[in-house]
Amino acid sequence: MGPIMSKQYNVCVVGIGAVGTEMVRLLERRKFPMKSLTILARSERQEVIDGKAYQVKVAEPAAFKGMDFAFFAGTEGAKGASQTLGWEAVKHGCIVIDNGDDFRMDPRVPLVVPEINPEALKQHQGLIANPNCSTIIALMPLAPLHKAVKITRIVASTYQAVSGTGAPAVKELEAQGKAWAAGQPLPREVYPHQILFNVIPAVGSFKDDSGETTEEVKMRKETHKILGDASIRVGNTCVRVPVINGHSIAINVEFEQPLSVEQARALLAKAPGVKLVDDPKAAKYPMPVNASGHYDVEVGRIRKDQSCDNGLVLWCAGDNIWKGAAQNAIQIAEVLIQTQA
Repeated sequence: MGPIMSKQYNVCVVGIGAVGTEMVRLLERRKFPMKSLTILARSERQEVIDGKAYQVKVAEPAAFKGMDFAFFAGTEGAKGASQTLGWEAVKHGCIVIDNGDDFRMDPRVPLVVPEINPEALKQHQGLIANPNCSTIIALMPLAPLHKAVKITRIVASTYQAVSGTGAPAVKELEAQGKAWAAGQPLPREVYPHQILFNVIPAVGSFKDDSGETTEEVKMRKETHKILGDASIRVGNTCVRVPVINGHSIAINVEFEQPLSVEQARALLAKAPGVKLVDDPKAAKYPMPVNASGHYDVEVGRIRKDQSCDNGLVLWCAGDNIWKGAAQNAIQIAEVLIQTQA
């Protein structure tokens, strides 16, 4: 964050699953200027996060009275809270930053990654959307390259951690590991197949006859909206892998003009929020185990794409619950505060 902020804000987090918990953790860790922090959820109860007890209140329109910022933690596909309460909170004068996918493609709603398109915030009408986790992680290294030389085509294959599905999926992977070690049948409730020692090429759902999953469609549409260029051709396959936290993405990217590996490395080395990890001979490359619990998206394995003229191949990894969700939402609020100052 920039200068020390003297003004303090009444903040609420709506939903206290995997993303909501990290929102609370990161608001404290990043020293967000809070006068008060309220957690709203379906039922009233007490939650303990990092040894600190928080009183959870019921999420209802009246709860947003006097709030400055509301972070809706809704994970992918978890419809509800922002649909019913998002614009209600805006009516109470609250700025809503929504992690769910309900309003991302709404023309009234900016879809923002602060390092990439902060200018989109100028047009906000009280509700701002957080992009999908895999879109954010892919675009963090792609946007600085696109700014230098226009991207014409992106082909991405994602390797998505189970934390993206939520806390029950993390428990399922851990339980399957324990069951396998004990020679017992593997418990299975969250995914249609075992996730331990397996990969599942289906993230999201198959809603139409296109053969694409909802996650794959999101990545294309959100890339167009964030980069402000619908002419970029985007093809992708989204895959769930037996990793607890941290999404990785293999990307083949084609440019209008040649962009050398050296130029790309130089651009990415100075890109905010990006960490260049690119010394494969010394076994240094991005990995989810290293990106998890860090703010930056790691990028490496940068090389020429031998299948086209103006292409590069790269590999990136980022914390899908932090930069891919909770952290990005908080960064949006930080930018809004700085631009008001």
